[in-house]
Amino acid sequence: MIQAKQDLLQALGEVIRELSPTDGPALSIPIAFESPKQASHGDFACTAAMQMARPLKKNPRELAQALIDALQRRPAVQRWVASMEIAGPGFINLRLTDAARQAVVTEVLAAGETFGQQPANGQQLMIEFVSANPTGPLHVGHARQAALGDSLCHLFQTQGWKVLREFYYNDAGVQIATLASSTQNRLKGLKPGDADWPEAAYNGDYIQDIADDFMAKATVKADDREFTASGDPADLDSIRQFAVAYLRHEQDLDLQAFGLHFDNYFLESSLYSKGLVEATVAKLIASGKTFEEGGALWLRTTDYGDDKDRVMRKQDGSYTYFVPDVAYHINKWERGYSKVINVQGTDHHGTIARVRGGLQAAGVGIPLGYPDYVLHKMVTVMKGGQEVKISKRSGSYVTLRDLIDWTSRDAVRFFLISRKADTEFTFDVDLALKQNDENPVFYVQYAHARICSVIRQWGGDEASLAQADLSLLTAPAEVALMLKLADYPRMLSGAAQDLAPHDVAFYLRDVAGLFHSYYAAERFLTDDAAQTRARLALLTATRQVLRNALALLGVSAPDMMSREMETE
Repeated sequence: MIQAKQDLLQALGEVIRELSPTDGPALSIPIAFESPKQASHGDFACTAAMQMARPLKKNPRELAQALIDALQRRPAVQRWVASMEIAGPGFINLRLTDAARQAVVTEVLAAGETFGQQPANGQQLMIEFVSANPTGPLHVGHARQAALGDSLCHLFQTQGWKVLREFYYNDAGVQIATLASSTQNRLKGLKPGDADWPEAAYNGDYIQDIADDFMAKATVKADDREFTASGDPADLDSIRQFAVAYLRHEQDLDLQAFGLHFDNYFLESSLYSKGLVEATVAKLIASGKTFEEGGALWLRTTDYGDDKDRVMRKQDGSYTYFVPDVAYHINKWERGYSKVINVQGTDHHGTIARVRGGLQAAGVGIPLGYPDYVLHKMVTVMKGGQEVKISKRSGSYVTLRDLIDWTSRDAVRFFLISRKADTEFTFDVDLALKQNDENPVFYVQYAHARICSVIRQWGGDEASLAQADLSLLTAPAEVALMLKLADYPRMLSGAAQDLAPHDVAFYLRDVAGLFHSYYAAERFLTDDAAQTRARLALLTATRQVLRNALALLGVSAPDMMSREMETE
């Protein structure tokens, strides 16, 4: 069906050009098909006639008829289309031949893991996400970032991009100083609740763990650093470096449990040590977009859509936090990343205009709208019908490790990607543990396992299914499933374009639902050998698409599962 759609789109483009006036510019009409809202309306819908009507000053239904007349002369339409009809104000509904629908099975089986993917486009993309300062365990907000960011990386890789996963963090700011002093206070024997315990200190049990290992002169190794403790409670610099390395190691363990690896770690301190912040400030001053007022240096970000101008350098000579952000993104651009996506919490919304404004004012050739942002809202965790707010380990919040320990990596990844990023999400631990169709990740994985079970019962050579007689696949449940499989490449490209990895989760649930309905409606292992092979070919294709899409979310595709669903 993929080939049929490509052939039909080419034919549509040809007839649109054929009907365009010869004495003026060509019509700028999108060459595309839509999916009808009701299956009874056909397989594809075309809105070209309504889009052409205004520039051509013609009736859209008359144009629709002209398009149909021209299309019917095209070999691709004669081969792949069973019927076309005009609906409403000028829609053209197309019904494909059975052969066109059935072709998707062959296409999936031939492409395997690469079905739906585009060839390399020679472009680089950086996605920065998680980016947690090493001051404590990764919390559920970081977990949602991890799920969003990693899924986006996989999505863009299917579209031909070379993707770099980057983790940015501050290793020398106020929060790190608080971490060091909190650890030092633990070394002195103080603990939360004591009269001398600082109000701003970190209270989690992990601070005592850091202190204990520091006194033991332990060596800790993270993905980006290694450090051995001095064991001297008075050595605040050693405490700071050890605590940062310790927590970076802990974060690495969290990320490993999540099945996530970063390609590069970028330190905020390097922006200062390498002079990148000062160089950026110099560029902004040279641009004429800065001014002095009240002993501070300001940037005219209102020139770039911000609601007010922003302080760059405070009266005490220190820089506000958006200045290193501008320097960091100039560095991203200079490293060759013409497209950058930042996955952050919605609390960063106010920084977007000032960072983009700073990049424009710097005058280094960065285009408008750089970088792209995916902002996510908070996650509420429910367990036993009650909201969970505090983790003993962190001292204040539920951690990524808590979610994985309570449920599973698969559940955490699928659940946290199953809603649009800009919507609040409730993670229901009890639901994630259910083994029935109420649990969306179980529902999808069970579809994959069910197919594996049927194929095991059959016991034949899967490779032989490529030669199955697919013309036998005409049952309504089969047609619906084949149409959904054929939509996979379009779904991938749309999800990447819209920065919407939740579309993959929605698609998976749709495929699983259609398969479970097919399972209930038809027998697969029948006395008719040809029909059995045709249906098993469709099941094998469905299994492949489920497996491919689950992999994009970092979720496993088990061959066998326990269940509490209906008895087969």
